[in-house]
Amino acid sequence: MTGPRGTTLEQALAAWLPAQRWFAHKGHDVAAVEVLHREVLADATTDGGPRTEHLLLAVELADGTRPGYQVPLGLRAELPVALEAWALEGPVDGLVAYDALRDPECIRVLADALAGAHDVGALQFRTEDGVVLEPGMGGRVLGAEQSNTSVVLGEHLLLKVFRQVAPGVNPDLELHRALSAVGCSSIAPVRAWLQGELGGETTTLAMAQDFATNAADGWSMALTSVRDLLSEADLHAEEVGTDFAGEAERLGRSVAEVHQVLATALGSAPRAAGTSPVPAMLARLDAAVAVVPELAELAPAAHALLSAAAEVAVDDEVQRIHGDLHLGQVLRTPAGWLLIDFEGEPAKTLAERREADSTLRDVAGMLRSFDYAAHQQLHDTAPNNQLEFRAKEWAARNTDAFCAGYAEQSGADPRDQLVLLRAYELDKAVYEAVYEARNRPTWLDIPLKAVARLCGVRTRPPLVSPDDPRTEEDDA
Repeated sequence: MTGPRGTTLEQALAAWLPAQRWFAHKGHDVAAVEVLHREVLADATTDGGPRTEHLLLAVELADGTRPGYQVPLGLRAELPVALEAWALEGPVDGLVAYDALRDPECIRVLADALAGAHDVGALQFRTEDGVVLEPGMGGRVLGAEQSNTSVVLGEHLLLKVFRQVAPGVNPDLELHRALSAVGCSSIAPVRAWLQGELGGETTTLAMAQDFATNAADGWSMALTSVRDLLSEADLHAEEVGTDFAGEAERLGRSVAEVHQVLATALGSAPRAAGTSPVPAMLARLDAAVAVVPELAELAPAAHALLSAAAEVAVDDEVQRIHGDLHLGQVLRTPAGWLLIDFEGEPAKTLAERREADSTLRDVAGMLRSFDYAAHQQLHDTAPNNQLEFRAKEWAARNTDAFCAGYAEQSGADPRDQLVLLRAYELDKAVYEAVYEARNRPTWLDIPLKAVARLCGVRTRPPLVSPDDPRTEEDDA
């Protein structure tokens, strides 16, 4: 019987990685880890401080795939209590190894390397032309860590460290730089980035942009608005003090501005022959039915809707887009809305995320997010006609406001392409159904009801028909 493969460090990483929140391959067995590159950025161990290193890894999974990851690593002779939760098991080079992004001293090393804009071995720290960063910036990790790790530097920069990495330029950096270059007001400008080599290609590892202080995320704001509406017994959405429609309209203008700037900076063109999005949508639908049996009765109507969209998609314009837009990807600052996280859908390959697509995909993502915000709070209540009426009213009101704002900025109302827009919404709702079935089964009814509504299918008598002349008072 053979023991674990790899060096002591590689074995420790293989045991440590699956427990990290940002590890994207949970549920997969890690067969081994290979350290591809290991650079020492600074060594203060002789003074009782940390040795700060940067690691690029290939994680060998049981299915034979080898996704890339990066791990900034700290090593100390003695680990402070505050860092114990982030430590690897066992000694590495006679030291205790841990996640460097949890150590303010290691963060300062990274910040100084960015400020110096120099190379450290194979790592290249870069700043935008004319940007000067101050050395000595302290840092703190933001609490909402998901697939990446974000660190606030000096309270004015946000450093995003991409945990899973693939060879090539990350769309988040690429699109932010394109938008920053022309002064787009709806994004936080890029100031610096870190790149290295992976698979023979220059690869984005991290990026630093302006930190949006005093900002609130769109999802939280929307949930507050819905909560306040649902708590009122006799007010309509526009009568509630936290009505979101004005913000939805401004958000529509911001999304349209980003689309316009991306089209100008990176180009747009009619969809090429043979590149319809519909075949992929149909394939995702068929695959989803195998995961979510509840979709089976809706599948014929969904196929019909998507097939109808295939006839109009040939006339669509395509360009670079956000690719994974929803209320959690926007921030409201005192100056206006900012779009963040231009990485695209995490499940797609880097090449797929960089493909041109219809701007309707982004619009559909936001419309689905309005529907989610409107209905997710109903899970904590008993079935109630009045609350369902309110939720639908909120979603419809904010959908209309967003599209109106988009049309005002761009001159093109997304609702004028309703068949194709509905196809993109349906594709997103099917994706959501698969996600909920696997992760939050109690939320599955939200996307299932959306699929039924989009397809015009009644799986059961609705609580309140959209065409019903009754008001909420009639149902009280």
